[in-house]
Amino acid sequence: MSIAFVREPEGGEAFEDLPDRPISPHPNFVTPRGLALIEAELDRLHAEHAALAPDDKANLSRVNRDLRYWTARRNSAQVVEPTPGDTVHFGSTVTVERDGGQRQTFHIVGEDESDPAKGSIAYVAPLARALTGKQAGDVVTVADHEVEIIEVR
Repeated sequence: MSIAFVREPEGGEAFEDLPDRPISPHPNFVTPRGLALIEAELDRLHAEHAALAPDDKANLSRVNRDLRYWTARRNSAQVVEPTPGDTVHFGSTVTVERDGGQRQTFHIVGEDESDPAKGSIAYVAPLARALTGKQAGDVVTVADHEVEIIEVR
């Protein structure tokens, strides 16, 4: 059983390392922007680590865990350059129309880069998987709802 704190003999407290963040089993495809975001996060974490006091065990543990995660993601990153085309693929920007006429536009990106609220979805998301390989005019079913592809860029 893991415990968050262990008592040191001198009476101080020490943090155990936090458990690693889970790494996706999917290939780590990233856009060029996605790779830049990973690099920026690593730079930020290295700077934060350097600024921490040696006795700030809680923050050191958190930063070290995040450094391990982002270093692994950078090492496994496979940059996929954008390619134009009429077929939905990784890197495509797709406009769809949902049941009831609501239109949405999504950019299909890597898992760490996705932010559905800002219009980007991971290539492994159910909607992205359903759209991949399709073209404008095609209709796909996602979660029992029909979605028509209006435009692929």
